[in-house]
Amino acid sequence: MAGELFQSLKEVDPRTFIGRGKVSELRDLAQRRGATLTIFDDSLTPAQSRNLEGELKLRVIDRTQLILDIFAQRAHSQAGKLQVEVAQLAYLQPRLTRQWTHLSRVSAGGGAGGRIGTRGPGETQLEVDRRRLSERLTRLRRRLREVERTRAIQRRRRVEVPYPTVALVGYTNSGKSTLMNALTGAGVEAAARLFSTLDPTIRRLKLPGGMSVMLSDTVGFIHRLPHQLVEAFKATLEEVRTADLLLHVVDSGSPTHPDQIEVVERVLKEIGADTLARIMVFNKCDLADTPLYRLHSEGAIKISALRRIGIDQLVAMMAGFFARLREEVSVTLPAARGDLIAAARRDGQVLSEEYQDGCVRVRALVTRPMAGRMRKASLKASAR
Repeated sequence: MAGELFQSLKEVDPRTFIGRGKVSELRDLAQRRGATLTIFDDSLTPAQSRNLEGELKLRVIDRTQLILDIFAQRAHSQAGKLQVEVAQLAYLQPRLTRQWTHLSRVSAGGGAGGRIGTRGPGETQLEVDRRRLSERLTRLRRRLREVERTRAIQRRRRVEVPYPTVALVGYTNSGKSTLMNALTGAGVEAAARLFSTLDPTIRRLKLPGGMSVMLSDTVGFIHRLPHQLVEAFKATLEEVRTADLLLHVVDSGSPTHPDQIEVVERVLKEIGADTLARIMVFNKCDLADTPLYRLHSEGAIKISALRRIGIDQLVAMMAGFFARLREEVSVTLPAARGDLIAAARRDGQVLSEEYQDGCVRVRALVTRPMAGRMRKASLKASAR
């Protein structure tokens, strides 16, 4: 980094965001340090970006574009790439004017010499570019809706399997992927960088007592998360909204972790997940002792995912949470439905089973979805 400037503003300059004096100071600093790019840690309007580039003679990007560029580097799956490109094009649409040096030039396709049915007479290159961008955005959104439908079907199938779901949420770089690996051995990339995980990873985790849950690692949140990303990643964030339990992973070693907790809570509210049950997981406890842990001590735990400190205690907390949600069910099943009895053993605890006349009477302590499946398959239910 060549340098940085800070400014406290009572109000934003509508033309350049930072005002004429600060623009001059920034230009001099950039020239002295040989900077080739200026990054603003805030959102700029298209006009402000254009004016700043003209004044500074440098490329200017704002906070939103920087985050979008990082997301573009991190996306690997088809869904992730589609989501990022949709967000990028939505961001680019009102800013298209500054992407070209030939905007005043009339397209060669206009007039008598142009191909019929391609472009109107006198249509500028800018209009052509806007139309092409709009068409591509429409196509991408259509493809993204198809991906979302596929994910929704997969999610429904997981709901049919009697496994509760647990979602890891937290500020970016809080250690969610490291915790995912520590719990399940998933082998998810865990790097000390922003947004290392974009595409959700889902693995099965067996808890003490025999119950299994589906654990998902999701995209990290960040302060002032661009609206385009919240919109584009709704399908990914749906994994959070439909979870039975959230593990809110906090980077205890960060001096700003109180603010990071507030940011995550705010995003959870924005996506409609603020009322879900959660365990506060204060990660990296070997680096700092946070007083905030005591505020959340009823539903919180201190761990180090990297050093595997407190992992067993966290698993026990999760098991205790789901044990409280189990219910006892007594049903009579056809003897051929051994699959349900086996699932009941995996899901919870079979208290008794008696075989008689081609039937089996089962009493079990299981999760509510599993209890519903067993009651639906019971002979009494079938008789009705």
